[in-house]
Amino acid sequence: MASRKSEKTAGPSQRQLRVGELIRHALADMLTRGEIHDDVLAKHVVTVPEVRMSPDLRLATVYVMPLGGKDLQPVLAALESHKKFIRGEIAHAINLKFAPDVRFLADETFDEADRIERLLASEKVRRDLQKD
Repeated sequence: MASRKSEKTAGPSQRQLRVGELIRHALADMLTRGEIHDDVLAKHVVTVPEVRMSPDLRLATVYVMPLGGKDLQPVLAALESHKKFIRGEIAHAINLKFAPDVRFLADETFDEADRIERLLASEKVRRDLQKD
């Protein structure tokens, strides 16, 4: 029993991952087809790299990034203003007991990858690697 409990705290369940992926695809399709009528969203190509679900599947945290990373705040604001519509469309696209509430956050994985690349390229790290 103890090992089963530790597995549960290790990360999201398969159900959370599956539902998150279904929502990611549904939202990406909506954005691709232009179903969200907004001038800001119409001017940007928005990627949805990840959706994380809460354990009870009632909250979907959607990570988004406009192509090139420009105008992030206006894009987030536009998505927030259409949150109710998006939630309804997700409910129609995915058969869940409850339509999850959605919140939108900036995807920072590209920034983190750039930071790691800069660290690895730094003179100090290069010196340390050459010592071995």
